[in-house]
Amino acid sequence: MRILGDVQCAAHRMRSALIGAGCVMAAVACGGSGEKTPAAATTAAVDTVMPVPAESLLTQDAASQSIRRGMALVIAMRDSLPKHVGNDLSCTSCHLDKGRKAFANPWVGVTARYPKFWARTGTQVSLEDRVNDCIRRGLNGTALPAGDASMRDIVAYMTWLSSKAPAGGVTWGLGVDSIAPLPPDTVRGKSTFAMYCARCHGPDGQSGRSLGVQHPGPPLWGPRSFTIASGQARIRIVSAFVHHHMPFDAPGFVADSISYDVAGYVLSKARPDFPGKELDWPKGDAPPDLLYRLKSESKSATVPKL
Repeated sequence: MRILGDVQCAAHRMRSALIGAGCVMAAVACGGSGEKTPAAATTAAVDTVMPVPAESLLTQDAASQSIRRGMALVIAMRDSLPKHVGNDLSCTSCHLDKGRKAFANPWVGVTARYPKFWARTGTQVSLEDRVNDCIRRGLNGTALPAGDASMRDIVAYMTWLSSKAPAGGVTWGLGVDSIAPLPPDTVRGKSTFAMYCARCHGPDGQSGRSLGVQHPGPPLWGPRSFTIASGQARIRIVSAFVHHHMPFDAPGFVADSISYDVAGYVLSKARPDFPGKELDWPKGDAPPDLLYRLKSESKSATVPKL
């Protein structure tokens, strides 16, 4: 476990790096890989489900059964593959509505975008590599072995989900639509969390399972949450996610500045470490809001010291 540094100071540096340069953050792809969405994308429709095939069209053939298994896996990965998941999250904790919701890390079109060069590893990666990375970082788990049947089913579901996407897989609604960066007030974030977030995520941020709510939120920090190297452990991603999709029953209610306050408060808490994270972005050009240092920092002046 690692106690994060002064998030408010980090945000000040991030503000200098982004606002000072006159930059408004572009929408980021799943886990913050940096893919851009088409220019026509707007924040007004972030609650819209993207064009995907209807589940009612699935039959009882082998392909449909594989797709259904893949869908079930991403919804309940922890229960289905407990040996590979180390926390209390599922894939759909971050990829909302079974990976179909616009600007909520959707998987629509993802199979057409891989294999690809990925700056975080500095290598060419496959979709299976990317899924395993999310399992390791987001679910604090262990990778599925090559040729694993569960991985085949997950990819089958993502392929089916992408069947209506344009060639190349780049479509409206990818990633998490951005909002302008602001320095967080973690004191105000704490009170806002207690007022609006605790009813689903628990007063201690450790999930609302014990509260009897209809849609309990997952743990947001602590040993049962995502790791420090997850894409969700970045303040600009968390703030945009909160702004557009939270509270779960009233998305879009939280203002930009309050979203940064809540994100700053959440990311000021301890969470699982991820050994080897310092090797990320080996060629430099890392995002400006990482919560950890990199060996490649000497190659890039774009990463503030958080």
